[in-house]
Amino acid sequence: MKESGRKQGVASPCAACKLLRRRCAQDCVFAPYFPAGEPQKFANVHRVFGASNVNKMLQELPVHQRGDAVSSMVYEANARVRDPVYGCVGAISVLQQQIDTLQTQLALAQAEVVHLQVRQTTSFPHRGFGTGSPSNSGSPSSSNDKKRGGGDSGGAAVTTVVVRVFSFGLKRVFVINYI
Repeated sequence: MKESGRKQGVASPCAACKLLRRRCAQDCVFAPYFPAGEPQKFANVHRVFGASNVNKMLQELPVHQRGDAVSSMVYEANARVRDPVYGCVGAISVLQQQIDTLQTQLALAQAEVVHLQVRQTTSFPHRGFGTGSPSNSGSPSSSNDKKRGGGDSGGAAVTTVVVRVFSFGLKRVFVINYI
């Protein structure tokens, strides 16, 4: 067992034993995970879970899993101190909302890219491709503009992009329509 929180020759109590005002034994279950230099770490865990419950949990786990368990308890305790009602679930909800917002922004950006690509290919249909003559390689004829809804818009094609977002549990479906 590693002995962090203990000085050479002199037994320095771990943060848990200091807070609980008890003598820190050589085989203290808290000593490897709550060093004396980090008293707030154990204070939050003790406030949320209780020292007795933490002690029981650590003793029931194999030694190689205790570090991960303490890390999880510290994370949850710190989250509970910041947000007593929701704890880390509140942080997860905030992150999920950020993901939703970013996915929507990404879908809109992708729709804009596709819109610009469609607009570019309709504005320059024979740009280096096909067998079009040089006389019509510039802008398309006005009859093509009317078919695309260009009308009297000065030769520019008008395309409307509609993005619909459907939610199915945790999955989101983005439907992009070009009108």
